[in-house]
Amino acid sequence: MKQPEQTMEFYARFKIYHELMSKKIREILLVSSPYDAFIMEEDGSLASRIINEYSGLNLSHPPRVTRTSSAFDALALLNMRNFDMVVTTPHLEEMDAFTLGLKAKKTHPGLPVILLAHSPRGIYPLPENKNCEGIDKIFIWSGNSDLLLALVKNAEDHLNVDADTAKAMVRVLILVEDSPVYYSSFLPLIYKEIVRQTQAVLKMGLNEEHRLLTMRARPKILLATNYEEALALYEKFRAFLFGVISDARLPKNHQMDDNTGFLFLSQIRKEVPDVPLLLLSSESSNRKKADRIPADFLDKNSPHLLSEIHNFFLTRLGFGDFIFRMPDGTEVDRASNLHTLEAKLAQIPDASLRYHAERNHFSNWIMARSEIALASKFRKVQAGDFASVPEMREYIISNIRALRKLRQKGVVARFRAEHFDPLITDFLKIGQGSLGGKARGLAFMSTVLEQNQELHEKYSDIRIRIPKTLVICTDGFESFVAQNHLEGFAKEGFSDEEVARAFLGGEMPEWLARDLEAFVAQVTIPLSIRSSSLLEDAQFQPYAGLYQTYMIPNNHPDPSVRLKHLITAVKLVYASTYYEDPKAFSRSTSNQPQAEAMAVIIQQLSGKEYGDYFYPSISGVAQSHNFYPVARMKPEEGIAHIALGMGKTVVEGEKTLRFSPKYPEIMPQFSTVKDILANAQRFFYALRIRNYPEGPKLWRDSNLEKRDLDDAENEFPVKTLASTYVPEEDRIRDTGYMPGPKILTFAQVLKHRIFPLPDLLSDLLILGRKGMGCPVEIEFSVELTPDKARKGDFFFLQMRPMVADEGRFNVEITPDEMDRAFCRSTTALGNGKNEEIKDIVYVKPDAFDVGATVQMAEELGQINAGLLKEKRKYLLVGPGRWGSADRWLGIPVQWRHISGVGTIIELRNKQLKADPSQGSHFFQNITSLGINYITVTEDDESEDRFDWNWIRSLSTVQETAFLRHVAMEKPLIIKIDGRRSQCAIIGDQG
Repeated sequence: MKQPEQTMEFYARFKIYHELMSKKIREILLVSSPYDAFIMEEDGSLASRIINEYSGLNLSHPPRVTRTSSAFDALALLNMRNFDMVVTTPHLEEMDAFTLGLKAKKTHPGLPVILLAHSPRGIYPLPENKNCEGIDKIFIWSGNSDLLLALVKNAEDHLNVDADTAKAMVRVLILVEDSPVYYSSFLPLIYKEIVRQTQAVLKMGLNEEHRLLTMRARPKILLATNYEEALALYEKFRAFLFGVISDARLPKNHQMDDNTGFLFLSQIRKEVPDVPLLLLSSESSNRKKADRIPADFLDKNSPHLLSEIHNFFLTRLGFGDFIFRMPDGTEVDRASNLHTLEAKLAQIPDASLRYHAERNHFSNWIMARSEIALASKFRKVQAGDFASVPEMREYIISNIRALRKLRQKGVVARFRAEHFDPLITDFLKIGQGSLGGKARGLAFMSTVLEQNQELHEKYSDIRIRIPKTLVICTDGFESFVAQNHLEGFAKEGFSDEEVARAFLGGEMPEWLARDLEAFVAQVTIPLSIRSSSLLEDAQFQPYAGLYQTYMIPNNHPDPSVRLKHLITAVKLVYASTYYEDPKAFSRSTSNQPQAEAMAVIIQQLSGKEYGDYFYPSISGVAQSHNFYPVARMKPEEGIAHIALGMGKTVVEGEKTLRFSPKYPEIMPQFSTVKDILANAQRFFYALRIRNYPEGPKLWRDSNLEKRDLDDAENEFPVKTLASTYVPEEDRIRDTGYMPGPKILTFAQVLKHRIFPLPDLLSDLLILGRKGMGCPVEIEFSVELTPDKARKGDFFFLQMRPMVADEGRFNVEITPDEMDRAFCRSTTALGNGKNEEIKDIVYVKPDAFDVGATVQMAEELGQINAGLLKEKRKYLLVGPGRWGSADRWLGIPVQWRHISGVGTIIELRNKQLKADPSQGSHFFQNITSLGINYITVTEDDESEDRFDWNWIRSLSTVQETAFLRHVAMEKPLIIKIDGRRSQCAIIGDQG
């Protein structure tokens, strides 16, 4: 059975349409006597009429018209300015229109010159000899402003047809008519019909860009006024022929011949049997000749000529519905777009399918939708090439489905309930506003991945993709807030609970609720509902992790319940815009909370079902800049943090596995068996998809549950990624398929490469950095599969810029300064010199209790509020990871607790010795604000130092159960050498 080519190279993507219609008529020089101008502009200026006509048909860039009454002035203007077309009337004082045309073309060869007359009188007979060559076409003005559109578009078609047929196989419609009176009437009819029908078809377009660019691929209309011109056009563009409309009576060898049109169309029918043909005549007796061709026939004198031409376009040129018929003409079904065509093709009788395939009806209809490559492919295949009708049916359906899928790649399409197909669409949006920062990054990476096919070829046994995504644009948030009068919550003084309650009580705009209802009616997979604010993931100020994310099973059998869950999650994401942490962060960045607008990403959750739970094999964060390189690692080679299950483990700073994609074998936290047992991940997050809470009050931790590794040891991801500890041997074996305690080492991936994660991450970080022009951070997940045919799926979840200030100025720290420093570090993030901090807030070592870290965060929030009020930046010192969601790894501060901090010191000692926290959202926000982050390792082997005796000698400003705030008269001198990651902090020793 024939299958569509996997690479789909034969499809001309709409991206090529950027290059079409490259020659435009933008400047028109109108040369007319004052009287002619008065007649033409009696009902409004010519320029206004052109602009109105363009606006009425939603066409872009109407041309500008410059008028002069003097032929000499016209020639002077042509030498002074660039014009794309000259339109002249017959009666000029200095010279006739034909002479003006010759002179214009002498200095500007190829410039279209059109003669526009009120009637044929005064033009005919035409001048003898070569004077006629100064005029390209003669049109008769009867007050119809549609003619102005036709003039411009026809000139553009003649200018672009050679290039556009070569680049994109654009179709050609030939009109053969010798009478200026008739073609001045027909041409506007045809153009208006083509434009309107194309626009009707393009309502199915993916997005505005797609529709506008596809309009450029509409059929070109070429006008021939005699047999020789018509034959030349036909022979030149036979391969691109869309249809031919011809008068019956035409000049041939300068003599009028009643049979020329009939003979011309008969020749075409013989050579191109399936092309639509239309014979026009003012003599109804010519209908019999049309039947002999065979061709359609229209009487020029018919009072219904307009509707008859309209019908020809619908039924013969394929602009209307595809009407499935039996060989006897009986209608059996209809399809209005590619989606329904694909569906109906599976159902229609064999006889109907064969009837249409033998007559190339599928090709013609698809051609009218500007899907030129597929239409051309279908035209080359004959019904007789297939062994059976079922084989032919499968061939047509599979190619249409492949095209529909390909059209979506790298494109953000508008959500349309009536055309929504969850199996085809990858990235959709509801609304007209912004996508927000996070969705912009996803959309950009979707395009980058589509453009870099060599990446897919290199990892051919892995599907690299972005989860199916629907974005509610920022106008949804703005409408919701305005409709429910929630703007006041942007101000200070409201708790998160008060904001959430108000937003949950609001009504969703009807248009948004209607689209979400259509979405959940067809989608029953687990979903992640995530924020995508205007400022989120913006370069240099990414609001990483400050807003809420909710995950919902979305598997309830009742669609109304699924809709309720989805809308509740969207409302709670909206509410998080005005929560305390984002407001505090906004103050730090000088942004106003009320200036923030929230888009929402509704995304397919990556993972698989395991019993009552759903989770991916691996979640992780990769960064193209490693702030803490060890061994032979280099900062620019990047770093990755991975964990089993949902990404909450990674982005909230809990226990993960850290490695360099360049050197996955170097893992300092896994140096010995003892280190592995102490540092390996013991818990992971999964979404409960059965017996889950339905009320928003119960939606804690984004609906995720924390599971113990031992509870899941028989599930495929654990068995694949875990190793087994053998206590008798004090050894760890790289398999999860033997008895014994399971330890997450990811050895099968990092050591045995069952999935080439390190190599793939290296390539993606290079790609992302190149695309964004700066270091990037990528969030991802991996779904491993037991299927031997392929290694699994890589899901690209998010990309944001990093602030890795590589253009650093030099900061020198002298040996004397290192000796005098009360704090020195060889693992410092930042660069520069700070002499503004006079306050230090530190966790008292003798009072520290790992079980009281939550209380420490609250005490710090109170001290921070006072210092923030006085606008005093401070140095913060404490053990473990700051901002970790795991209270046993560090103090779980949120942004509101430390929003006034100037520099942070993370102590690694016996009390807490967590791995550096650079994979977390908290860490990303700290670095984006330029807050220095210093790690001090307190042990005998380290060169780092922190002088507690000096700190204790300082005068106390305030003290709590776990913290002390001290102050100095003179500011600290904080120096960080970013090239060497060294830091020295010097206090006043006097």
